[in-house]
Amino acid sequence: MHISAKADYATRALLELACEPARPLTCEAIASSQQIPFRFLKSVVGELRRAGLVRSQRGCEGGYWLGRPAAEITLLDVARAVDGELITLRSEPLAGLDYPGPASGLPGVWHRIEAEAAAILGGTTLATLLAATATDANGDKNTAEHEHAPGEHLSRQGAA
Repeated sequence: MHISAKADYATRALLELACEPARPLTCEAIASSQQIPFRFLKSVVGELRRAGLVRSQRGCEGGYWLGRPAAEITLLDVARAVDGELITLRSEPLAGLDYPGPASGLPGVWHRIEAEAAAILGGTTLATLLAATATDANGDKNTAEHEHAPGEHLSRQGAA
């Protein structure tokens, strides 16, 4: 599975906004804080705005805020907002994929991988990530990271 730079940058930008919910942040401030190329971030934030994940205000007091509470924005929302399909094969969606003969079972594997990824990303919110960061900062064990136990689930499924 490929995680795009757009999905990574979008998530990092949203986490910056989630840390400062009371005031807007500019793209310049986010780009500087997260060491993201400004021009690229500007286009990514535009996609997040169109998806309703951020809202904006123009002017000297302007900037960006989260479009919904951090507990309601999942990594799946972010990935789909900036990348569309979660997993593609040769840049094509998995829907309708069909192979003949001995490879006929392969599309099912790709679909299971997509479903597992969607479950993990859909179960991880910005608030969960922020709580994990706060836990790490306090020196406590990071339990949020293991909340979904993705490795366990994959091993039970046979980790195809």
